[in-house]
Amino acid sequence: MRNSVFETVLGAVVVAAAGLFLVFALSSTGSSGSGDSYQIYARFNNAVGIEPGSDVRMAGVKVGRVLSMEFDAETAEAGLKMTMRNDIELPEDSDAKIVSDGLLGGAFVAVEMGGSLDTLATDGSAEIQYTRGNVDIITLFANAVGGLSDSGED
Repeated sequence: MRNSVFETVLGAVVVAAAGLFLVFALSSTGSSGSGDSYQIYARFNNAVGIEPGSDVRMAGVKVGRVLSMEFDAETAEAGLKMTMRNDIELPEDSDAKIVSDGLLGGAFVAVEMGGSLDTLATDGSAEIQYTRGNVDIITLFANAVGGLSDSGED
């Protein structure tokens, strides 16, 4: 009987811990696209590492997330639909770049404010015009190594 009570209590503790992890995971996903945020669009030549749910950050602080991605066949670019917090008004000359979050391949969209006095619309029709895609570190390294081996030949 004593074993049965111990196993029941241990099971209850495990279920409670799992519930806490679930609540933490749901609360850390951030902006859900509800009334506390607006949508914005941007096109990138290279969106490696980005996926729906990736962070949108300003000064290292999460201010939104990527809602969806699509390939634009006309421009051969990746189009990202993102959310931004309502309290952030972006000048129309703001820029966005994709930044690697580490060596394991994760990435986020970093938005930097411009200096214009005119701001982007917050009705979901705005597009960030100035973007920079992700730099592929492996290709960059391969080019550097290839350039070093070619420079010694004459």
